[in-house]
Amino acid sequence: MRPEILFPLFADAKTLPGVGPKTAPLFAKLGIEKVGDALFLPPTGVIDRRVRPSVQGVMEGTTLCVKVEVVSHSAPRRPGSPYRITVKDGALDFVLVFFRPAPEWLNRILPVGGTRYVCGKIEHYDGIAQMPHPEVFDPEKEDAPDGFAAVYPATAGLGQKVIAKAVQAALAETPDLPEWLDPAWLKKREWPGWREAVEALHAPVSPADLDAASPARERLAYDELLSHQLALVLIRAKRRRAKGRASTGDGQLRDKVLASLPFDLTGAQERAIEAIAKDMAEPKRMLRLLQGDVGAGKTLVAFMAMLIAVESGGQAALMAPTEILARQHHAGLGALAEAAGVRLAILTGKDKAAERRETQAALEAGEIDIVVGTHALFQKTVAFRDLRMVVVDEQHRFGVDQRNELADKGQGDGVGADILVMSATPIPRTLALASYGDMDVSTLDEKPPGRQPIDTRMVSLSRYDDVVDSLRRAIGEGARAYWICPLVEESDTLDVAAAEDRARVLRHALGQEAVAMAHGRQKSGEKDAAMEAFRTGAAQVLVATTVVEVGVDVPEATIMVIEHAERFGLAQLHQLRGRVGRGSARSSCVLLYQGPLGDTARERLGVLRETEDGFRIAEEDLRLRGAGDLLGVKQAGLPRMKIADLDVHGDLLAVARDDAKLIVTRDEGLASERGQALRVLLYLMERDESVRYLSAA
Repeated sequence: MRPEILFPLFADAKTLPGVGPKTAPLFAKLGIEKVGDALFLPPTGVIDRRVRPSVQGVMEGTTLCVKVEVVSHSAPRRPGSPYRITVKDGALDFVLVFFRPAPEWLNRILPVGGTRYVCGKIEHYDGIAQMPHPEVFDPEKEDAPDGFAAVYPATAGLGQKVIAKAVQAALAETPDLPEWLDPAWLKKREWPGWREAVEALHAPVSPADLDAASPARERLAYDELLSHQLALVLIRAKRRRAKGRASTGDGQLRDKVLASLPFDLTGAQERAIEAIAKDMAEPKRMLRLLQGDVGAGKTLVAFMAMLIAVESGGQAALMAPTEILARQHHAGLGALAEAAGVRLAILTGKDKAAERRETQAALEAGEIDIVVGTHALFQKTVAFRDLRMVVVDEQHRFGVDQRNELADKGQGDGVGADILVMSATPIPRTLALASYGDMDVSTLDEKPPGRQPIDTRMVSLSRYDDVVDSLRRAIGEGARAYWICPLVEESDTLDVAAAEDRARVLRHALGQEAVAMAHGRQKSGEKDAAMEAFRTGAAQVLVATTVVEVGVDVPEATIMVIEHAERFGLAQLHQLRGRVGRGSARSSCVLLYQGPLGDTARERLGVLRETEDGFRIAEEDLRLRGAGDLLGVKQAGLPRMKIADLDVHGDLLAVARDDAKLIVTRDEGLASERGQALRVLLYLMERDESVRYLSAA
């Protein structure tokens, strides 16, 4: 069966009843732009719509339906006051309350003397029962409310009846679909068929039906996860068939670098380099994620990978998201490049025109072996003689198209460069599967020997003066310190330290020359000068925002103060702390917090104090904040899930990943009968990307 069967579900949502020019934008806020989108709007509650004789004796907050006669209307006497309509049921009078309604509309739907059914939540005001903004049913025009009804996510201007009517119309448009799941798997999990699951989703009869672990929701969550994982596996299979170039190298340059190091590689680094070298030796394009904890040595692994490309007669490029990070990489790789005897250059958008033209000419002529740069690297004017390896640092700050645009500067004719993506933030397994499922993964989970643990302490802001006194003594003994603030300038709405204000105060306390300041709103030269002053020791304290979160490498810095630490995410705090402890000296991190702390904030800071394991911290961050908040959908490429909840359905994601691999191994073209059904699933759940996914198959 072909995916064309789904075309009625891809019609514009305006074809649904109640979705017109005025309400379409409101439905879009709920994610309903096509007919099929309405199928995947999960209810958030359930209402008992069985009609009761009266609201008498009903507990506060109970939702119910009653038959009433309209007694009178009372328009508000003052702006902002509610419009009240007195009604009577079988036992007593009560009040319907509306805020800012159109009086003519209310007189039309609730005429005095008319009989209506009203459904809503009961409240009490001055001892009188009232029902704010009820749903109203006219028995002469529509059926009386009965049974149970789903409650959908609210958005201003859309009533529950309108949403429910659109959902039911979408269900009516839904064709009979083939079953794509294995019958034995359905039986084992006690899951319903797809159509039955969708209908059950929109017909809850108890709170248990709203639970993410209910059979219908689990079934639909698995479908969604399977479709996404299947798409990633298909793309990965296509990539594995894509043309590449075998790069083997003779190891001479790598041996020179290893001989120059004052330490041995960790086992994790050796395993990662071996896996990368094996990938590069294949005649197909590599796409590998290199993730590691703070200070685990990702850059060294990436440099060894780039040397394989150079040993093979080619070139390599390292792309960083900011000029600061690019220049940091260029400076950090300088000694390694010198040890290997390779030609290293930098290219950024801030370079002078003449310098940029000179660098571009040298790249095209093959006179540069490795180039470090920013977005400037993938500009059309930049050409390489033989680009074989692309390293992308902080992948989440680049789009996939940008990454590929640089990699496509390889030999042409569909032969692109190998790609190594680096992530400085350890990624929980659940999110790695969801976001980077099309990549092979190498993990650096060991720190180089000799690194000292960081003494992490929580200190109340009420002891600010004590912290400054301790800092004064430390820099008097030659220490260097970061002081991180959450804002750049003073805020009228947030009582948090601003970097500029904190820098002024600390300069007064510690001396003008002792304190440098860096934040994202400074001009590039100003920011670079502050960083350089701190790096060289001309300034002992760097007051900064999270601009130093990644990339700033000053081994001499041993103190990290994070002001209003309760306002930072756990992973971000871990990254900031990782700016110290990079040398052999003992380091400390002070988490300055504004009390009283909430339970979550206290737990978050407590985790940071207990451990330096970035992978455990990432898992705790996922638990505390949820998948959507942890990385950010747009920032990290995390898929927008309609039904599945990665916090709840993480086990299903792992199963879906394994199933998707098995499916594509057995039927890469999805040509079998079940494969055709899975094509329908892909179109249904991954509509916007389905053409790309299915062309991969």
